[in-house]
Amino acid sequence: MKRVTFLGLAVFLAGCGGGPRDPDRVVTMRATPVAYGPISKACLQSGREGRSRELCGCIQAAADKTLSSSQQRRSIAFYSNPHLAQEIRQSDRPVDEQFWEAYVNYGRLAEQLCS
Repeated sequence: MKRVTFLGLAVFLAGCGGGPRDPDRVVTMRATPVAYGPISKACLQSGREGRSRELCGCIQAAADKTLSSSQQRRSIAFYSNPHLAQEIRQSDRPVDEQFWEAYVNYGRLAEQLCS
């Protein structure tokens, strides 16, 4: 049985590549990044519909690229208190404005990587 499986895999792989190329046909493969941290943990525990290890891990990977560890810890509060995000967004405090700018950039990257 293992030989049949291996032979089938070899035939499949041999059929990949080679042959004529069609310049009008472009296939794009994108690997979704996955990470584990405070945001992925909060995401998984949130009870929100559609959450998964892959999605929450992707969101964490975006956070790792755009938010400091203290900003990540601050943002996990939004999962249990979404109104807090609105309060920070409307705040005039410079520290809140800096945080909100980083958070918006994080959201944009997460949308690009994870959707």
